[in-house]
Amino acid sequence: MNYSQLLHKAIIAAVLAAKEILDVYETTFEVEYKEDKSPVTLADKKASEKIIEQLQQFSVPVLSEEGTIDSFEIRKTWKKLWIVDPLDGTKEFVKRNGEFTVNIALVEDNVPSLGVIYSPVFKDIYFAAKGIGAFKIHRKAMTAFVGTIQQSTLEELLNNAVKLPIGSDRQNYVVVASRSHMSSETHKHIEQLKLKHKHVEIVTTGSSIKMCWVAEGVADEYPRFGPTMEWDTAAGQAILQEANASLIDFETKEPMTYNRQNLLNNWFIAKSNLR
Repeated sequence: MNYSQLLHKAIIAAVLAAKEILDVYETTFEVEYKEDKSPVTLADKKASEKIIEQLQQFSVPVLSEEGTIDSFEIRKTWKKLWIVDPLDGTKEFVKRNGEFTVNIALVEDNVPSLGVIYSPVFKDIYFAAKGIGAFKIHRKAMTAFVGTIQQSTLEELLNNAVKLPIGSDRQNYVVVASRSHMSSETHKHIEQLKLKHKHVEIVTTGSSIKMCWVAEGVADEYPRFGPTMEWDTAAGQAILQEANASLIDFETKEPMTYNRQNLLNNWFIAKSNLR
């Protein structure tokens, strides 16, 4: 498995999907609602189609939130698959606050081995692959690549990236929480953290950027005591794992596994292992 080639293509797919998203973002789009009351827009669907089109050359099945979800009888035979959330944070997209991402992960034997998370509005991109490491290209550097992403090499991208985690000498313990999904259990957990750490700071944002902040080192912990799906976390977990961090299933006390029969995640805590 050539992770460099796969990672390069996943980055291209994420940036091209982001263009589809922004084309819709700039219009007066309609919002539909699924059975679980979660919103979906034309941007979700167009981004999903673009990603699947870009990844099809690898003949690896794709599990996308907005695509056809095969039965577990079929999926359990897959040794590897792409897990995709073409627009993570549709609530934030609808609010037009920019806090949404494109998430692409490669999962092998139920474990994420590659992940890309890209912010269409802010242009920050985080990516990682097994044996390559975890990286961030800051928005200022990434903006130059957006229009010519298909001509850009992985080497050029890596030359403009910083390796994660980025060291910090801050004294406060930073907890990142969901802007739209803060539960009472999360509040209780944060109160317990305040008893353990002298200075606890809480920051909020939407989408999988929360996991990226932990991988980067700007946050220490992201507790999620509420419902998420596999496509919400697979890419973030791949990045965390390559950045001396982890995403631990709250029930099993082990790293989250993927392509399960039930695609609904248990509660989890994403945590930096730097301190």
